[in-house]
Amino acid sequence: MATPASERHPNDALFAGEKALPPIPACEHFAGSEKLILKALELQQRMGPVFDITCDCEDGAEAGREKEHAEMIVSVLNSARNTHKMAGVRIHDHSHPHWKKDIEILVGGAGLVLAYVTIPKSTSERDAAEMVAYIREVGEKAKIGRTVPVHILVETHGALHDAWELAMLPGVQVLDFGLMDFVSGHHGAIHASNMRSPGQFEHPLVVHAKMQVVSAALAHGVVPAHNVSLDLKSPYNVFRDAWKARNEFGFLRMWSIHPSQIQPIVDAMKPDLGEVVDGAAILLAAQRANWGPIQYSGELHDRATYRYFWELLQKARVTGVAIPEEAALAFFQ
Repeated sequence: MATPASERHPNDALFAGEKALPPIPACEHFAGSEKLILKALELQQRMGPVFDITCDCEDGAEAGREKEHAEMIVSVLNSARNTHKMAGVRIHDHSHPHWKKDIEILVGGAGLVLAYVTIPKSTSERDAAEMVAYIREVGEKAKIGRTVPVHILVETHGALHDAWELAMLPGVQVLDFGLMDFVSGHHGAIHASNMRSPGQFEHPLVVHAKMQVVSAALAHGVVPAHNVSLDLKSPYNVFRDAWKARNEFGFLRMWSIHPSQIQPIVDAMKPDLGEVVDGAAILLAAQRANWGPIQYSGELHDRATYRYFWELLQKARVTGVAIPEEAALAFFQ
């Protein structure tokens, strides 16, 4: 028997034939060594599932020990310490001789729990597509029964040129903007000061690149992720960078490179509590109205605003913002 419209879940009622943004955390914390990965997992247990961990094979592995490093990550992710199963991995880029072996070890060995695979330094849609296809192929051979999501770093001229095509590749969940390599790739035309604030939000070439990444990602139901903040001493500066990235540039996720940056990023990316309360009430009223138009506080709301508020509630959930109990029971049980 068909589900009555008044009981239909927002995912079913609002996104028929349309790709919704994946409800993933707003913070992604990088850790390279076994010690730092284990520390990050312990912090994730204490703070709750409000951030992802990216285990880094690209910069984390010693030259010549790529295999051992990848195998270490597989062992850690398959262990009881990976409580929330919210850890992914950044592999080597397409030009590195070990990228296929990275995928074979990591997807083949930890595909059941691997949250995502990040592809760095893409220079074209063609190279990225080859890597995405190989991730899927290895997963199918290993019979993991799932498609491992892919994140693609936009940090080269070629990747920026192909950003819209990259966002359309199958299984892509996130487009990451890599500021440091992007600035370095301009051979001094962009001053190093623009790797940090305020320049990173003001230089025309950097602003243009960030806007392209956000536009390409959001147009294809992909999450745009902002680059790191270099400030390791001031949580306020990290918060300010994350707030600006979220509220002025449209990024929905940001990298962390130090444990002290995680909470400021999560806080800056959180939805406003008052808007969450209103959004919950609007969605509950909409569900009772069979997802037709309603009035709320003297304003008209319909499916367009319902989609907005549903994604807002999902973002609230993954950033630790309290959702009114009735809405939590109706939509998240």
